[in-house]
Amino acid sequence: MILPHNRFTGKSIFFLKVVTRMKRMNWQFLLGLLLVCLSALFYLLHYFIFKDAHHIFLYLIGDIAFIPIDVLIVTLIIHKLLSNREKRLMLKKLNMVIGAFFSEVGTNLLHSLLPLNHGNEDIAGKLQITAQWSEKEYTAAMNHIKKTGFNISIKTDTLTDVKELLIGKRGFLLGLIENPNLLEHESFSDMLWAVFHLTEELEYRRDILSLGGPDAEHIAGDIKRAFSLLIVEWVLYMKHLKNSYPFLFSLSVRTNPFNPCATVEIKN
Repeated sequence: MILPHNRFTGKSIFFLKVVTRMKRMNWQFLLGLLLVCLSALFYLLHYFIFKDAHHIFLYLIGDIAFIPIDVLIVTLIIHKLLSNREKRLMLKKLNMVIGAFFSEVGTNLLHSLLPLNHGNEDIAGKLQITAQWSEKEYTAAMNHIKKTGFNISIKTDTLTDVKELLIGKRGFLLGLIENPNLLEHESFSDMLWAVFHLTEELEYRRDILSLGGPDAEHIAGDIKRAFSLLIVEWVLYMKHLKNSYPFLFSLSVRTNPFNPCATVEIKN
Protein backbone atom coordinates (compact mmCIF):
# COMPACT_ATOMS: atom_id res chain seq x y z
CA MET A 1 0.00 0.00 0.00
CA ILE A 2 2.90 2.31 0.67
CA LEU A 3 4.59 1.87 -2.73
CA PRO A 4 1.60 2.86 -4.86
CA HIS A 5 1.05 5.81 -2.60
CA ASN A 6 4.68 6.90 -3.11
CA ARG A 7 4.39 6.46 -6.87
CA PHE A 8 1.20 8.49 -6.94
CA THR A 9 2.82 11.20 -4.85
CA GLY A 10 5.87 11.30 -7.14
CA LYS A 11 3.68 11.65 -10.22
CA SER A 12 1.67 14.37 -8.54
CA ILE A 13 4.80 16.32 -7.66
CA PHE A 14 6.11 15.95 -11.21
CA PHE A 15 2.78 17.12 -12.60
CA LEU A 16 2.76 20.14 -10.28
CA LYS A 17 6.29 21.04 -11.36
CA VAL A 18 5.30 20.85 -15.01
CA VAL A 19 2.26 23.05 -14.41
CA THR A 20 4.35 25.57 -12.49
CA ARG A 21 6.91 25.77 -15.28
CA MET A 22 4.20 26.18 -17.90
CA LYS A 23 2.74 29.10 -15.98
CA ARG A 24 6.15 30.73 -15.93
CA MET A 25 6.60 30.32 -19.68
CA ASN A 26 5.81 33.27 -21.85
CA TRP A 27 2.38 33.05 -23.44
CA GLN A 28 3.83 34.09 -26.80
CA PHE A 29 6.13 31.06 -26.73
CA LEU A 30 3.21 28.75 -25.95
CA LEU A 31 1.16 30.27 -28.76
CA GLY A 32 4.05 29.86 -31.18
CA LEU A 33 4.56 26.25 -30.14
CA LEU A 34 0.85 25.56 -30.60
CA LEU A 35 0.84 27.06 -34.09
CA VAL A 36 3.91 25.05 -35.12
CA CYS A 37 2.28 21.85 -33.85
CA LEU A 38 -0.92 22.61 -35.73
CA SER A 39 1.06 23.24 -38.90
CA ALA A 40 2.94 19.95 -38.50
CA LEU A 41 -0.34 18.14 -37.85
CA PHE A 42 -1.91 19.44 -41.05
CA TYR A 43 1.19 18.55 -43.08
CA LEU A 44 1.02 14.99 -41.69
CA LEU A 45 -2.68 14.84 -42.47
CA HIS A 46 -1.94 15.97 -46.02
CA TYR A 47 0.72 13.27 -46.41
CA PHE A 48 -1.50 10.46 -45.06
CA ILE A 49 -4.32 11.44 -47.40
CA PHE A 50 -2.43 12.19 -50.65
CA LYS A 51 0.92 10.39 -50.06
CA ASP A 52 2.72 13.21 -51.88
CA ALA A 53 5.81 14.38 -49.95
CA HIS A 54 7.15 16.18 -53.05
CA HIS A 55 4.13 18.47 -53.16
CA ILE A 56 4.41 19.19 -49.41
CA PHE A 57 8.10 20.13 -49.52
CA LEU A 58 7.64 22.12 -52.76
CA TYR A 59 5.11 24.46 -51.19
CA LEU A 60 6.82 24.40 -47.78
CA ILE A 61 10.10 25.68 -49.22
CA GLY A 62 8.20 28.20 -51.34
CA ASP A 63 6.39 29.53 -48.27
CA ILE A 64 9.63 29.73 -46.28
CA ALA A 65 11.31 31.55 -49.17
CA PHE A 66 8.55 34.18 -49.08
CA ILE A 67 8.99 34.88 -45.35
CA PRO A 68 11.81 37.47 -45.79
CA ILE A 69 9.70 39.35 -48.34
CA ASP A 70 6.73 39.12 -46.00
CA VAL A 71 8.84 40.54 -43.16
CA LEU A 72 10.03 43.31 -45.46
CA ILE A 73 6.50 44.27 -46.46
CA VAL A 74 5.01 44.05 -42.97
CA THR A 75 7.76 45.44 -40.78
CA LEU A 76 9.49 47.97 -43.03
CA ILE A 77 6.71 49.25 -45.28
CA ILE A 78 3.32 48.72 -43.62
CA HIS A 79 4.70 49.33 -40.13
CA LYS A 80 6.41 52.51 -41.36
CA LEU A 81 3.19 53.78 -42.93
CA LEU A 82 1.19 53.02 -39.78
CA SER A 83 3.85 54.64 -37.59
CA ASN A 84 3.83 57.80 -39.72
CA ARG A 85 0.04 57.93 -39.53
CA GLU A 86 0.09 57.49 -35.75
CA LYS A 87 2.78 60.16 -35.49
CA ARG A 88 0.69 62.63 -37.51
CA LEU A 89 -2.34 61.95 -35.31
CA MET A 90 -0.20 62.34 -32.18
CA LEU A 91 1.25 65.65 -33.41
CA LYS A 92 -2.25 66.88 -34.22
CA LYS A 93 -3.37 66.11 -30.67
CA LEU A 94 -0.22 67.74 -29.27
CA ASN A 95 -0.82 70.87 -31.28
CA MET A 96 -4.34 71.03 -29.85
CA VAL A 97 -2.84 70.88 -26.36
CA ILE A 98 -0.29 73.56 -27.28
CA GLY A 99 -3.09 75.73 -28.65
CA ALA A 100 -5.01 75.34 -25.38
CA PHE A 101 -1.88 76.37 -23.47
CA PHE A 102 -1.40 79.58 -25.42
CA SER A 103 -5.10 80.43 -25.29
CA GLU A 104 -5.26 79.86 -21.55
CA VAL A 105 -1.82 80.93 -20.32
CA GLY A 106 0.90 81.42 -22.94
CA THR A 107 -0.19 84.59 -24.72
CA ASN A 108 -1.11 86.38 -21.49
CA LEU A 109 2.17 85.28 -19.93
CA LEU A 110 4.12 86.75 -22.85
CA HIS A 111 2.25 90.05 -22.37
CA SER A 112 3.14 90.00 -18.67
CA LEU A 113 6.81 89.09 -19.09
CA LEU A 114 7.60 91.52 -21.90
CA PRO A 115 7.94 94.59 -19.60
CA LEU A 116 10.62 92.74 -17.62
CA ASN A 117 12.88 92.35 -20.65
CA HIS A 118 15.17 95.19 -21.77
CA GLY A 119 15.58 95.42 -25.51
CA ASN A 120 12.01 94.63 -26.41
CA GLU A 121 12.25 96.77 -29.52
CA ASP A 122 14.80 94.41 -31.04
CA ILE A 123 12.90 91.21 -30.35
CA ALA A 124 9.54 92.73 -31.25
CA GLY A 125 10.89 93.93 -34.58
CA LYS A 126 11.74 90.36 -35.53
CA LEU A 127 8.36 88.94 -34.52
CA GLN A 128 5.91 91.03 -36.53
CA ILE A 129 4.40 87.89 -38.01
CA THR A 130 2.07 88.29 -40.98
CA ALA A 131 0.22 86.00 -43.36
CA GLN A 132 2.95 86.66 -45.94
CA TRP A 133 5.67 85.05 -43.86
CA SER A 134 7.38 82.10 -45.53
CA GLU A 135 9.58 79.34 -44.15
CA LYS A 136 12.55 81.68 -44.53
CA GLU A 137 11.09 84.33 -42.21
CA TYR A 138 10.17 81.79 -39.53
CA THR A 139 13.65 80.26 -39.65
CA ALA A 140 15.26 83.70 -39.38
CA ALA A 141 13.06 84.58 -36.41
CA MET A 142 13.92 81.32 -34.64
CA ASN A 143 17.64 81.86 -35.19
CA HIS A 144 17.41 85.41 -33.86
CA ILE A 145 15.59 84.28 -30.71
CA LYS A 146 18.17 81.58 -29.99
CA LYS A 147 21.02 84.09 -30.37
CA THR A 148 19.36 86.81 -28.31
CA GLY A 149 20.68 87.40 -24.81
CA PHE A 150 17.60 88.42 -22.84
CA ASN A 151 18.17 91.01 -20.14
CA ILE A 152 15.59 90.58 -17.40
CA SER A 153 15.08 93.36 -14.86
CA ILE A 154 12.83 92.68 -11.89
CA LYS A 155 9.92 95.08 -11.49
CA THR A 156 7.93 94.16 -8.42
CA ASP A 157 4.60 95.49 -9.67
CA THR A 158 4.88 93.56 -12.94
CA LEU A 159 6.17 90.50 -11.11
CA THR A 160 3.09 90.57 -8.89
CA ASP A 161 0.88 90.34 -11.97
CA VAL A 162 2.95 87.44 -13.29
CA LYS A 163 2.64 85.64 -9.96
CA GLU A 164 -1.14 86.09 -9.85
CA LEU A 165 -1.48 84.85 -13.42
CA LEU A 166 0.62 81.73 -12.92
CA ILE A 167 -0.83 80.77 -9.55
CA GLY A 168 -4.33 81.21 -10.96
CA LYS A 169 -3.45 78.78 -13.78
CA ARG A 170 -1.47 76.34 -11.63
CA GLY A 171 -4.10 73.62 -11.90
CA PHE A 172 -4.21 73.99 -15.66
CA LEU A 173 -0.41 73.72 -15.89
CA LEU A 174 -0.44 70.62 -13.68
CA GLY A 175 -2.99 69.02 -15.99
CA LEU A 176 -0.71 69.63 -18.97
CA ILE A 177 2.34 68.21 -17.20
CA GLU A 178 0.37 65.05 -16.36
CA ASN A 179 -0.43 64.54 -20.05
CA PRO A 180 1.82 61.62 -21.17
CA ASN A 181 1.53 62.63 -24.82
CA LEU A 182 3.63 65.72 -24.15
CA LEU A 183 6.66 63.48 -23.72
CA GLU A 184 6.62 63.22 -27.52
CA HIS A 185 7.23 66.97 -27.76
CA GLU A 186 10.50 67.53 -25.93
CA SER A 187 10.90 71.28 -26.52
CA PHE A 188 7.36 72.08 -25.39
CA SER A 189 7.81 69.87 -22.31
CA ASP A 190 11.00 71.76 -21.43
CA MET A 191 9.18 75.06 -21.76
CA LEU A 192 6.26 73.84 -19.68
CA TRP A 193 8.58 72.69 -16.89
CA ALA A 194 10.37 76.05 -16.96
CA VAL A 195 7.05 77.89 -16.62
CA PHE A 196 5.87 75.58 -13.86
CA HIS A 197 9.16 76.01 -12.00
CA LEU A 198 8.75 79.79 -12.20
CA THR A 199 5.23 79.37 -10.83
CA GLU A 200 6.53 77.46 -7.81
CA GLU A 201 9.36 79.93 -7.18
CA LEU A 202 6.92 82.84 -7.12
CA GLU A 203 4.32 80.95 -5.10
CA TYR A 204 6.77 80.19 -2.29
CA ARG A 205 7.65 83.88 -1.95
CA ARG A 206 4.84 85.44 0.01
CA ASP A 207 6.23 88.97 -0.09
CA ILE A 208 7.19 89.46 -3.72
CA LEU A 209 7.65 93.21 -3.19
CA SER A 210 10.70 92.82 -0.95
CA LEU A 211 13.02 90.56 -2.90
CA GLY A 212 16.67 90.84 -1.95
CA GLY A 213 19.45 91.27 -4.51
CA PRO A 214 20.54 87.60 -4.84
CA ASP A 215 16.94 86.40 -4.67
CA ALA A 216 15.86 88.86 -7.37
CA GLU A 217 18.76 87.70 -9.54
CA HIS A 218 17.68 84.08 -9.09
CA ILE A 219 14.09 84.90 -10.08
CA ALA A 220 15.40 86.86 -13.08
CA GLY A 221 17.26 83.73 -14.24
CA ASP A 222 14.08 81.64 -13.96
CA ILE A 223 12.14 84.26 -15.91
CA LYS A 224 14.81 84.40 -18.61
CA ARG A 225 14.70 80.62 -19.05
CA ALA A 226 10.91 80.47 -19.25
CA PHE A 227 10.63 83.59 -21.42
CA SER A 228 13.12 82.44 -24.06
CA LEU A 229 11.62 78.95 -24.33
CA LEU A 230 8.11 80.39 -24.41
CA ILE A 231 8.92 82.67 -27.36
CA VAL A 232 10.38 79.77 -29.35
CA GLU A 233 7.25 77.67 -28.82
CA TRP A 234 5.04 80.62 -29.69
CA VAL A 235 6.78 81.09 -33.05
CA LEU A 236 6.50 77.36 -33.81
CA TYR A 237 2.83 77.46 -32.86
CA MET A 238 2.20 80.45 -35.14
CA LYS A 239 3.88 78.60 -37.98
CA HIS A 240 1.65 75.59 -37.37
CA LEU A 241 -1.49 77.73 -37.36
CA LYS A 242 -0.52 79.41 -40.61
CA ASN A 243 -0.10 76.05 -42.35
CA SER A 244 -3.05 74.22 -40.81
CA TYR A 245 -5.61 76.65 -39.37
CA PRO A 246 -5.65 80.02 -41.19
CA PHE A 247 -8.68 81.27 -39.23
CA LEU A 248 -6.91 80.69 -35.90
CA PHE A 249 -3.74 82.20 -37.34
CA SER A 250 -5.63 85.38 -38.23
CA LEU A 251 -6.77 85.84 -34.61
CA SER A 252 -3.29 85.09 -33.26
CA VAL A 253 -1.75 87.71 -35.56
CA ARG A 254 -4.30 90.27 -34.36
CA THR A 255 -3.39 89.47 -30.74
CA ASN A 256 0.38 89.31 -31.28
CA PRO A 257 1.93 90.19 -27.88
CA PHE A 258 5.02 91.57 -29.63
CA ASN A 259 3.03 94.05 -31.70
CA PRO A 260 2.02 97.10 -29.62
CA CYS A 261 -0.33 98.19 -32.40
CA ALA A 262 -2.11 94.84 -32.66
CA THR A 263 -5.88 94.96 -32.25
CA VAL A 264 -8.37 92.15 -32.37
CA GLU A 265 -10.86 94.28 -34.35
CA ILE A 266 -10.55 94.00 -38.12
CA LYS A 267 -10.37 97.54 -39.52
CA ASN A 268 -9.50 96.97 -43.16
